Amino acid sequence: MSSPLQTPEEIENQIGEDLRTRRLQRNLTQATLAERAGVSVNALKRLESGQGSSLRTLICVVRALDRADWFRTIAPVATINPLTLVRGSPVRQRASRQRQRPSGGMGGGEKA
Repeated sequence: MSSPLQTPEEIENQIGEDLRTRRLQRNLTQATLAERAGVSVNALKRLESGQGSSLRTLICVVRALDRADWFRTIAPVATINPLTLVRGSPVRQRASRQRQRPSGGMGGGEKA
């Protein structure tokens, strides 16, 4: 992917072109790849042409092209957080609640 993509259609087209290029590099026909992926030839054609496809079809085709490692690069999760190491904090299990701002007054710390 050489340039920044703007619309979902552009992204679909680029992914389809990339998958088609990978298929041709491996010297596979659409019928052969579709069979290996367990999807229909029409589903593969739609995926390669950027005409919309299911996530399942994408996953099956990427796996059949031996590129399942690609999914780990979409949104990698940091396994080591340097701040956690410094603080000695336990690993976070869930998100924190948003803190509510004090209402009214300048300092919010009015005493009765």
